[in-house]
Amino acid sequence: MIDFNRLLSQLLYNPADPVLFNSAFFFYFFALFLLCYLAVSRSSQGRVWVYTVFSLYFFYKACGFYVGLVILSAIVDFNLSRWIYNTPSRSVKKSLLVFSIILNIGLLFYFKYTDFFIGIINDLTQGHIRPLHLLLPIGISFYTFENLSYTIDVYRGEIKPVNRFMDYLFFLSFFPKLMMGPIVRAADFIPQISQPYRLNTDDIGKGMYLIIGGLFKKIVISDFIYQNFVQYIFDDPSKHTGLECLIGVYGYALVIYCDFSGYSDMALGIARWTGFKIPPNFDSPYQSSSITEFWRRWHISLSSWLRDYLYIPLGGNRKGKVRQYVNLALTMLIGGFWHGASWNFIFWGGMHGAALAVDKVRIDWLKKSKTVITGWKATSLKILGVLITFHFVCFCWIFFKAATFHDAWSLIHQIVYDFQPGIWTELYQGYTAVFWVMVLGFILHFLPSRMEFTTEKLLGRLPLAASVAVMVIFIWLLVQVKSTQPMIPIYFQF
Repeated sequence: MIDFNRLLSQLLYNPADPVLFNSAFFFYFFALFLLCYLAVSRSSQGRVWVYTVFSLYFFYKACGFYVGLVILSAIVDFNLSRWIYNTPSRSVKKSLLVFSIILNIGLLFYFKYTDFFIGIINDLTQGHIRPLHLLLPIGISFYTFENLSYTIDVYRGEIKPVNRFMDYLFFLSFFPKLMMGPIVRAADFIPQISQPYRLNTDDIGKGMYLIIGGLFKKIVISDFIYQNFVQYIFDDPSKHTGLECLIGVYGYALVIYCDFSGYSDMALGIARWTGFKIPPNFDSPYQSSSITEFWRRWHISLSSWLRDYLYIPLGGNRKGKVRQYVNLALTMLIGGFWHGASWNFIFWGGMHGAALAVDKVRIDWLKKSKTVITGWKATSLKILGVLITFHFVCFCWIFFKAATFHDAWSLIHQIVYDFQPGIWTELYQGYTAVFWVMVLGFILHFLPSRMEFTTEKLLGRLPLAASVAVMVIFIWLLVQVKSTQPMIPIYFQF
């Protein structure tokens, strides 16, 4: 007999158990969604309605009635963008754009930064203003930036506003990317809505590879390393030796990459299976030989958004070298602040901004000197660049992850003054499985991209029955190794 009360509790929002791509509920949700989606696959508006309804329900399962914010944002920016487009007066257009920016940034500011600034005011004035302790709506940073880019692009004349409200709500609420990105541009996404739904072997193979790879990164690598080692190190670095802390930092570099890129890969794979192509968000970032290259490979949708809608409007490199370096630093400071209301994030963004400015000086010097390095020297410099860039990024991750500045400096202190390399044997014996998973993670990360393409082609050639069997076997294997309680993705808090 069906337990309707239990079924109802599963269908309603539970703040202690938000829906995740790697949860059992999502597999049932996705299977039902695919059945409904395929049933209306010949109708573009049918696909829009099914996708939107399931997306809004998915968001409801993730953060309850905050789903209303997505709908409200869509209503406001759909109408403002059309007003901007149809208004002949340049000054009115600009006023409407400013109004849209204030509304979107104001909504984000209210939920994300109110308590942060209340704390600053209390510290400066010795006041006693009570923090509001607002619950941060999941995904608000991502869909706010999508709203902003849409209205700005309409104002610039780069795109025309959509005619149907449901098309815009569909774009904004598209569940694969709603909560953790990538940040998708309307100009890239909306033209695909009217395209007929067709899948070829490339779509099937690429989608399967991305979904399987994303789940593997998230569950097998990220969750395992974090739950069995990294979290102990960062909970209280002072209790651990410098060697443990250093390996913990390397572990966290893998954790945050596999956690975030794993979710992004799953989003891309699900979108691909349903007929949509969204831009990749990561491109093996730890292979970068400079910090400039790193930001072309890491969180690509955010770095390109900051470039197009912040760095370039600030003046970019058009107003002299000093102004360019200031623009870089300011852009990265704001990028750090986007991640959260914390001085740690601002410091993290500031370090990356300073590093980008220094790297820009290096690049300009090489261009002026017309220095050309080839052969083994070029290879050696590239390897050295990869090592330096990776360790700088890891150093910055300490401040990104640590709860406070004190914890961050405590971890650094342990590495510098209490390294104790002699405990390696004992440490290895206690965390053998963790260390080998870390080795596996770095090996997979540094594999050449041609192996990825070969795997995608192989999966794409499989007959339907074999494809289903591969997915079922892989999911069964994941169930055997994953923890009983799914780990909340790191970027949910942003």
